[in-house]
Amino acid sequence: MNHTKVYHAITKDTPHGMITIEGPLPSTELKKYQFHNDLTAFRPADKQFAAILEIADFLEGRLIIARTEDTIIGYVTYLHPDPLERWSTFNMDDLIELGAIEVIPKYRGAKIASSLLEVSMMDDYMENYIIISTEYYWHWDLDGTKLSVWGYRNIMEKMMAAGGLSPAPTDDPEIISHPANCLMVRIGKYVPEESIARFDTLRFLQRHQHRTMRGGF
Repeated sequence: MNHTKVYHAITKDTPHGMITIEGPLPSTELKKYQFHNDLTAFRPADKQFAAILEIADFLEGRLIIARTEDTIIGYVTYLHPDPLERWSTFNMDDLIELGAIEVIPKYRGAKIASSLLEVSMMDDYMENYIIISTEYYWHWDLDGTKLSVWGYRNIMEKMMAAGGLSPAPTDDPEIISHPANCLMVRIGKYVPEESIARFDTLRFLQRHQHRTMRGGF
């Protein structure tokens, strides 16, 4: 795959003024903006900015941002799954992961996250990918949002639906360790059947490995 990236942008009116949602952007464009100090969900803001700059320049990496005139206030990343994770087992070139999505608290409630996903999917090349997102309740901002686990799960599902992702069953041990955890999936319309079949095996890897150990029965 050549991992074609086609830029799209929209503007959005919010209670705090107009913002631009755009991408995918390379690191050279991202460096033109400040990275808001409240983008700390995964690591300190400066370290997270360094991480997304690197992701933006991966062959398959995609970085969509929400920004004011000069400051990034939200973003979503897409890249191949970590080589140490289950989801990289088959090294599928057409499988990418929604690695991170974050919006500063000031703009929450303005549906910025949903808009980030919508802009992501404006690029028709995304139809060549199986896109996954692994959702674990222990990563959710339950304290900041004052939501229950199931309240947060419900909002998260609605947000992901804006990008066409929906819950899919799996036997991944971490995901099935709590009923609120889930695997979210979007299968693009150009994904070949053999990739879909391989992904189905990947979703139920433990089951298939168990069958192999028993000689296929």
